Amino acid sequence: MMNCQEIAEKVLALGADHAGVVHVNEIEFDPSFRMLCEQNSCGMYGKIWMCPPYVGEYQDLIREAQEYEEAIVYQIIGRLEDSYDFEGMMQAGKRMNCLTQTIRREMSMLSGYEMLFLGAGGCRVCPVCAHTEGKPCRYPEQALASLEAYCINVSKLAPLAGMKYMNGQDTVTYFGTILLKRSEDACQK
Repeated sequence: MMNCQEIAEKVLALGADHAGVVHVNEIEFDPSFRMLCEQNSCGMYGKIWMCPPYVGEYQDLIREAQEYEEAIVYQIIGRLEDSYDFEGMMQAGKRMNCLTQTIRREMSMLSGYEMLFLGAGGCRVCPVCAHTEGKPCRYPEQALASLEAYCINVSKLAPLAGMKYMNGQDTVTYFGTILLKRSEDACQK
């Protein structure tokens, strides 16, 4: 069974710019992030299954996350032409989403751990969420909630993982996390 540092190295090999390991009990959870969601600053509140309010009550999500032991935190840094390079931001976001799905596929083959994958921003597995059609999630095994939906303060998580939250002028930085705990099967071996 791979240890957490080996998993972080695999995440780097898959394309993350940086990766680090953090004990979940060190992570700061801040319920005020849910208020930001409710203000709908990103435009996704109430529109997709993996964003609030449908992703779940913040208290339940925090409790769920705190059941895990370790977190593999990873980031990608996108270079922008200037601070108004919206297209560059979207390209970096797409790169992050592809990386997260690749990591999820690769990590699903690991034995010995239960895992919870959290990404940057809302779920982008489907071009249009089935919620908009009044249907259940098409791909629940791939759907991805954000760190913010789980009330994780990423600006404080980054330094715990040995990373910068902001990486300089004309960059955009996206974070993802794999929360891990040893599965009961692994503990019985």
